[in-house]
Amino acid sequence: MSRRALFGSAFGAVAGGSVLLALINRGSGGAGSADLSGGVIDLRPMAPETVDSLEFLTAESDFFVIDTVGKMHPRLEAEDWSLRIHGMVDKEVTLTYDDITALPFVEHVVTLGCVSNEVGGDLIGTARWGGVYLADVLAMAGVDPAAEQLVSRSADGWTCGTPVSAVLDGRPALLATHMNGEVLSIVHGFPVRMIVPGLFGFVSATKWVTDINVTTWDAFDPYWLQRGWAREAPMLASSRIDIPRAKSRHAAGMVTLGGFAWAPRAGVGSVEVRAGEDAWAKAEILERDTGDAWVVWRGELDLAAGEHRLAVRVIDRDGTPQDEAVRDVLPSGATGLHEVTIEVA
Repeated sequence: MSRRALFGSAFGAVAGGSVLLALINRGSGGAGSADLSGGVIDLRPMAPETVDSLEFLTAESDFFVIDTVGKMHPRLEAEDWSLRIHGMVDKEVTLTYDDITALPFVEHVVTLGCVSNEVGGDLIGTARWGGVYLADVLAMAGVDPAAEQLVSRSADGWTCGTPVSAVLDGRPALLATHMNGEVLSIVHGFPVRMIVPGLFGFVSATKWVTDINVTTWDAFDPYWLQRGWAREAPMLASSRIDIPRAKSRHAAGMVTLGGFAWAPRAGVGSVEVRAGEDAWAKAEILERDTGDAWVVWRGELDLAAGEHRLAVRVIDRDGTPQDEAVRDVLPSGATGLHEVTIEVA
């Protein structure tokens, strides 16, 4: 079953739940116009006018929300919450919120994306996540070397399958309790959620997590795998033009472009822009953190009067350029270049 079929084709694709929520639960971001140019639906709030106004960290109120529970988010009390770890472990462990918060607190800036994000879409955001290392918590139980999958379960019953290897390979996988310096809000998973850098959210970012079953791939098919989506889903390198807006008008001469680019795990090496079929021109990276977070970029193109199709691509630190082949979001994420068309007079 496709996510479009599940929630209605009128609302497009989804990522860990209903795209209707992706349109409604935008916090105070407001609704932008739907720009269908280039086959990409642009549902972002009204864009800033200058590159300087692009924010590296996404505000909690603007961070995308994708759920299968509608607006009936689980309302858990910290003192009543617990996390059970069981399955292929040396010993079963149950931890309380106090147990989690007693562990060393760490923070990491991580970009989290939805597999249903169209090229150029806004089902992606970057936050400073705080909490404890998931690998340290799993070590309390002792993971069987033969284990392959962590089946995490939300308080609402939703299930997610995460590769054990992705949690134990040294990346900063977290049981997060904080977002951008504040305690998690209910909508973003209070009291505890998972964050695993480099993976799409539907295979890593369980909110209101209450249970982790350490098991094998063959033993259990989680929620979205049962509906035709990929079992393992690493986030894909991609990039986005936020400035200028599609169909905007500009004076002939130097036109400034800006936006975001990401290359999970490998990290962003460079960003390039072009008009039409011209040669790629290198853009400037304005702000970055680690390979687990996107970058803010800025570029300039000298454009004559007429209509111009602008494009952006990212090249990772290993020298691999963004995949330009056009592919749909199902089953493991969209590929292709983000393009916007503008008028120059």
